[in-house]
Amino acid sequence: MKNSEIYKRLYHDYSKKYLKKIFLSVFFSVLVAGSTSAIAWLLDPAIEKIFIEKDKSLILIIPLMIIIAFTTKGLSLYLAKATMISVGENIKKNLQFDMVKSLIATDTQVIDKKHSGKFISNLTYDVNHITSLLSNAILTLFKDSLTLIGLLIVMFTQNWKLSLISIIMIPLASISAKTLGKRMGKIATEAQVKSGHLTTFLVELFKNHRLIKIFQKENYEGVKADKYLDELKEKNKKIQTVYVRISPVMETLTGIMIAILIFYSGILISKGDLDINNFFSFLAAMMLAYQPVRALSTLNMTIKQGLSAALRILPIIDHKNKITDAEDAKPLIQKNSEINFLNLDFAYEKDEKTVLKKINLKFEGGKMTSLVGHSGSGKSTILNLLPRFYDANSGDIEIDGQSIYKTTIKSLRQNISLVSQETTLFDDTILNNIRYSNENASNEEVYEVAKLSNCDEFVDKLPNKYETIIGENGIRLSGGEKQRISIARAMLKKSSIILLDEATSSLDSETESKIQEALKILTKNKTTVVIAHRLSTILNSNKIYVIDSGKIVDSGKHEDLLANSSLYKNFYEKQIQK
Repeated sequence: MKNSEIYKRLYHDYSKKYLKKIFLSVFFSVLVAGSTSAIAWLLDPAIEKIFIEKDKSLILIIPLMIIIAFTTKGLSLYLAKATMISVGENIKKNLQFDMVKSLIATDTQVIDKKHSGKFISNLTYDVNHITSLLSNAILTLFKDSLTLIGLLIVMFTQNWKLSLISIIMIPLASISAKTLGKRMGKIATEAQVKSGHLTTFLVELFKNHRLIKIFQKENYEGVKADKYLDELKEKNKKIQTVYVRISPVMETLTGIMIAILIFYSGILISKGDLDINNFFSFLAAMMLAYQPVRALSTLNMTIKQGLSAALRILPIIDHKNKITDAEDAKPLIQKNSEINFLNLDFAYEKDEKTVLKKINLKFEGGKMTSLVGHSGSGKSTILNLLPRFYDANSGDIEIDGQSIYKTTIKSLRQNISLVSQETTLFDDTILNNIRYSNENASNEEVYEVAKLSNCDEFVDKLPNKYETIIGENGIRLSGGEKQRISIARAMLKKSSIILLDEATSSLDSETESKIQEALKILTKNKTTVVIAHRLSTILNSNKIYVIDSGKIVDSGKHEDLLANSSLYKNFYEKQIQK
């Protein structure tokens, strides 16, 4: 993406709606420029009338005008900055919202490929640089450009010869800033990468803190933390060093300019071509011009950082999902919720190994079908294909004779509930976690499904009952308690298709018994697809498919498979021996 395209995009999507405020800030910038120029210009009549001509009539007026000029400058500068702070924060929020909205809607495969810490770094580190580009850079451009123009007018008014000498500093400073700006873009990208590494590390640290403690890896993780922090520190040091590198250049140029101007001014004054009052007014204007010249010279570096960040942020916002509704997609018409996999192939990437090969499956409506196989055989992949978390490379999946690729994703997922081994809960109340599947459900409906899933058994013992905050991913609950909330959530959705992925594999016998009771209620008269680690939980399935290396190798009821499938028999006998 070219820089011009980035500018157009950022202006059209984020800055345009705040043009009134930006113009208001420009107006205050004009006042800053005018008052700053007035301060330099007022030294001319102050010296001439008060000190040289000793005109007592102006001894109060000119100081009063200087106070007014300084006050106007201060207030205008405050209002200009405050206005652009408001614009910047609004733009920041809009950028972050667009990015979060895109991430929420994006394909599961995209999220799986990139660590969440990298996205968090984009949301914080990169967005700040773009905000700086669209607020601070705009303010600097207008405020300091106008101020510099105003001061140059004062300088040329006092003496055009001295002014021509002094403006040599501007292109020299610009050349230095341009060189440093190129360096800044590269370092900013490197710093973002290091920021992403640190954020990823922190997410992992908080998520696995119990593991760190039990294996006594505090020192090991401390060394890693020091490494990531040190790498980011070095990149930030380089960024700040590049920023301040303009200071010695500017100081040297200013010193040379003042020395030359004093030397040349002495000649002009001795010849009578320059009055002392004109010289001091000119010198004040030139000294005041130092700040805007310095600000404008570093502007290129701010722009480079913002553009580098935009190149990372905009592709996330613009990401086009592969899994979308077909142009002729229609809502799914639910009948018996019978599911058929038809000659289906799947690989996570086109150039990767095929995970599922020529899969043909039939899940009868209103009945339970189970999938059995070694880890990595493709069982969970089958479940992920049903709600279109992923799309097959070839073949089809039909529900009641309707291809899921020709039905709307919304209507498809409305008819599917998922209960998995890795229960996902939010740091919210038990009530809100259950209601998550149906936000319009009343409290009474939540209590009803909670009772059916045996949640009330442990909820009634909590001090705040259903208003209890359960912590990040339900950290304050046991595995069985979390699973029961997950089942209650699925019940509340009242979907016709239930997907159970190892839902009882990590539970003790007593807890598993309670979960099984809840699952019976959840799956009653529902089309249920089960992946079970414990074969004892699927013995009464209407049909069992045995999967090996992405292929269906056997199918039938439990008794049939024991008699005819060596692979299934091997699974069963190993579990019996346990």
